[in-house]
Amino acid sequence: MQQVSNPSLVKRWRSLVAVCLTLPLLLVTAHASEHRRTLEAESVVVTEHRAQINGQRVDYKVYAGFLPVWDEDGHPTATLQYTYYERQGVREQARRPIMFSFNGGPGSASVWMHIAYTGPKSLRVDDEGFPIQPYGVKDNPHSVLDATDIVFVNPVNTGYSRVLPGPDGNMPSRERQREMFFGVNSDVQYLAEWMNTFVTRYQRWRSPKFLIGESYGTTRVAGLAHALQNQQWMYINGVVLVSPTDMGIDREGPVKAANRLPYFAAAAWYHQQLDPALQELDLYELLPEVEAFTIDTYLPALARGAWLGEQERNAVAAQVARYSGLSEQVVLQSNLDVDTAFFWKDLLRDEGLTIGRLDSRYTGIDRQDVGVRPDFNSELTSWLHSFTPAINYYLREELGVETDIKYNMFGPVHPWDRSNNNTGPQLRQAMAQNPFMNVLFQVGYYDGATNYFDAKYSMWQLDPSGKMRDRLFFEGYRSGHMMYLRNEDLRLSNEHLREFILHSLPDEGQPARY
Repeated sequence: MQQVSNPSLVKRWRSLVAVCLTLPLLLVTAHASEHRRTLEAESVVVTEHRAQINGQRVDYKVYAGFLPVWDEDGHPTATLQYTYYERQGVREQARRPIMFSFNGGPGSASVWMHIAYTGPKSLRVDDEGFPIQPYGVKDNPHSVLDATDIVFVNPVNTGYSRVLPGPDGNMPSRERQREMFFGVNSDVQYLAEWMNTFVTRYQRWRSPKFLIGESYGTTRVAGLAHALQNQQWMYINGVVLVSPTDMGIDREGPVKAANRLPYFAAAAWYHQQLDPALQELDLYELLPEVEAFTIDTYLPALARGAWLGEQERNAVAAQVARYSGLSEQVVLQSNLDVDTAFFWKDLLRDEGLTIGRLDSRYTGIDRQDVGVRPDFNSELTSWLHSFTPAINYYLREELGVETDIKYNMFGPVHPWDRSNNNTGPQLRQAMAQNPFMNVLFQVGYYDGATNYFDAKYSMWQLDPSGKMRDRLFFEGYRSGHMMYLRNEDLRLSNEHLREFILHSLPDEGQPARY
């Protein structure tokens, strides 16, 4: 081969080769960029619908949209996907309540209460809440849309909600995202700002306002009630806590151990693991008996620890075993403090089954019957079975949401900053500041994750003075964490919620004063 000796020719040749090699890469990159999955910071699709709810015809609009979260400089930092149900034909919107709905996790989308509890559509499941095919949704005749408009909100990285690139076009670092969105207090702060924007855009400042949260969503709405009133000057008529977390209220040590027993009794009763005398009782007859033993005998015994006498220890163990369906030996070997995960594994061990964490009516099968905890949460796999296809179908095919973004049933929000969780005390403060505000607890007796007696204890401790006792309400159901999945409790829980909303609307001219 002849060697080229002209330096300028060599330089031009090398440049030509570089261009030839680079051009296909640029074309591929440009083509890939055109097909990136992106979201507009703001958009909305509006559809019109009609339903029979609570025995009456309800015409309503659905706004399925995205609305930004802005930073202090006015730059959009994230966009939140919401679904807003607005009843039509309302004469005076200033009197029409609006309720903001949040689920938990943290990291969970708003799907659960959206298409299974309060909205005008409910999940296609059987009467006990188990999945059936074909998947989808059906009309919900028990929805509270007759009584209040509803906004289902997906926090950042849940549902279709996402973090947005900064002004420089780059995504914020993971650590910066955590500071902005993924912690008890940052979560409350940005959501309060977002709600201010939403209420302003849809002209709902004069409407009575309600917050409903489920599971970790109760921590969220407890904090929001305080933040909205003290930072946005937006006052709340009612807060609904569905299967509440501790909300920063101390329930550790002997209290945590003792509070499990009434739930153990409920689950054991459901699976017919109690002795005949207890099994013959109705659940609502059994639980007060177990609660009294828990407070009067079990908790003091646990508090005494190693200084509890042997005779009393054996007597307490025998009664704990009787109420829980476990053996006395297991209770004694656990030092009277039986771990909840062990209970899920052990209650039906002889039958080769485990019971569910969030709803102990559900059963599962493990690889081995030995062990101290189930291999998986049998209830959650059942729920995802039916919820995931239903929400993707409903938003896209009935409400017209068009996006290639994945709907995150559970989104990447961890590690979550749980420090300085004072949301329970903040809720009490918000109630004290606002004589119009009431609080409703709704719980399922078969919920082993946020057990019902923990919720009752939190209600007792929320306002130790007792001065606001007549503004706190408690309702329990023969179901689990999502009590509304059982058809009878779907009807009953919505009925209780409707009554709470109407009760929390002051009479015309009634002043907010003590």
